[in-house]
Amino acid sequence: MDNRRLILVVALGFVLISLWQAWTRDQSQSAQQAAATTQNAAIPGSPAESTAAKDIPASVAPTASGQTQGTVPGTPETKSSASNNAQTITVKTDVLALKISLQGGVINEADLLKYPQEQDKADPVRLLTDSNGFVYVAQSGLVGAKGAPAPDHYAQYTAPQMEYTLTPGENELRIPLSWEKDGIKITKWIIVKRGDYTVRVEYKIENTSQTPWAASQYRQLTRLGTTPGTQLVHTYTGTVYAGDVPGTKDRLAYEKIPFEEMLKTKLSKDLSNGWVAIIQHYFMSAWVPSDRQQVNHFYTLVSDKNNQTLYTIGMSSPVTTIPAGGSGELSSTLYVGPKIQSNLAPLAQGLNLTIDFGIFTVIADPIFWLLKFFHEWVGNWGWSIVLVTLVIKLFFLWPSAISYRSMAKMRAVTPKMKALKEKFGEDRQKLSQEMMKLYQREKINPLGGCLPIVIQIPVFISLYWVLAESVELRQAPWILWIHDLSQKDPYFVLPLLMGISMFIQQKLNPAPVDPMQQKIFAWLPVIFTVFFSFFPAGLVLYWFVNNLLSIAQQYLITRKIEKQMALIKSE
Repeated sequence: MDNRRLILVVALGFVLISLWQAWTRDQSQSAQQAAATTQNAAIPGSPAESTAAKDIPASVAPTASGQTQGTVPGTPETKSSASNNAQTITVKTDVLALKISLQGGVINEADLLKYPQEQDKADPVRLLTDSNGFVYVAQSGLVGAKGAPAPDHYAQYTAPQMEYTLTPGENELRIPLSWEKDGIKITKWIIVKRGDYTVRVEYKIENTSQTPWAASQYRQLTRLGTTPGTQLVHTYTGTVYAGDVPGTKDRLAYEKIPFEEMLKTKLSKDLSNGWVAIIQHYFMSAWVPSDRQQVNHFYTLVSDKNNQTLYTIGMSSPVTTIPAGGSGELSSTLYVGPKIQSNLAPLAQGLNLTIDFGIFTVIADPIFWLLKFFHEWVGNWGWSIVLVTLVIKLFFLWPSAISYRSMAKMRAVTPKMKALKEKFGEDRQKLSQEMMKLYQREKINPLGGCLPIVIQIPVFISLYWVLAESVELRQAPWILWIHDLSQKDPYFVLPLLMGISMFIQQKLNPAPVDPMQQKIFAWLPVIFTVFFSFFPAGLVLYWFVNNLLSIAQQYLITRKIEKQMALIKSE
């Protein structure tokens, strides 16, 4: 029993090490992104280059869906480098501040106004940017079939004004970008709304020429990659996509493509009801087609800019034909903002899966739902965690009671176990046999004491990912010195209290018979305190409150069992 308990504790320690590595990596990435964003924000007037992958798939062969893809612009053979002096339009709503280049209508800067980089500071998170050496942009364009003229993301647009601001009473801004060539008039509308992180892109096409005009629409996200880490688990930063396989009932629910994987294999699939995205900690961008059932060609690209590797994920639509003298429309939606389930789920099937709660999502989802429910009630995420901990403890009250009764009985027979150890210490087989007889006589389940650790591990991991992935808890305060539950306790008070509670709880457990194991268990509160010192305060709060509730329950059960066994002995 002692060996099994030690193995479980070691397993929990392994989980703690893995999560600590994840947290360390995540904080390192966040710090790098914040540093880059701060640097970019320091030069608000710097010109933004309309950056793009220079080798978007160029193919005139039919795709699997039977649609012909036109020659996509932007290849080295057809385009030169983008101008560093492209004019940009500034767009500001109550939640977004965008910069849109007149060269291609590329969205090359997006500030999330409701999400400061740091608490008590005005500078917002800059999700999209193309300045000071970092590239993360949203591009879209049209590809003319058989050489038909069409504005790609290098085309030069004109605009009636260079600044748009959502004023009180307005709910929508519409930014028209105009392009014309050989009788083809195209207006690229950029549409943003109040309180909305979606950017709708609409192409209004007028064919005033004497011949039919045909083209397809493409949308893509281009970003500098990140250096692959060596940690066991970490918050994912990279590309994802989803979609249905045409002609079948198969659904690619959620497919990740890490940046480094793009160097090995290119994505090339035809899917419907899909989307493409680049996700990172708390925030994301995603392109979603307006026609969910339309089959799009999904692709990835790897290219270079100034000796830096750019990674692109995108999708192109089937060819649309506009007859001579006719008109038509093509459109898509770009989401650029926080990973909030209520924002993402209505946009596209599976888009909310970008909030990745890991392998225990089935546990994490109810935990997150409970957190939101209690937050609506108490208005504080810290107290919500306390209430969720209470609910979890009530849920496991019965199995925990069984476990604590087993440990109480083990504690009561510890003197007998030590006597057997002294008598048969050299004969391991005989000692095991006598131990099992003792368990049978006293009606003790030697595995019962391991149950609390076993049932807490998946809940612990689930809550970790809820705290790590939920943007709602980003910079969320609790009380007094805890100003951000997603960060470590700045004064290490909670980890210290957690360590003390773990020490008290350990004293209620039966001591291991083996002297070496006694020393190991004696050091565990100290070791766990050190580990928890670097964990988010919300996670430490959960563990500390759970320990307090466990101590109360275990103390009451232990006293009851000891009285019962003392009464039996007196009889």
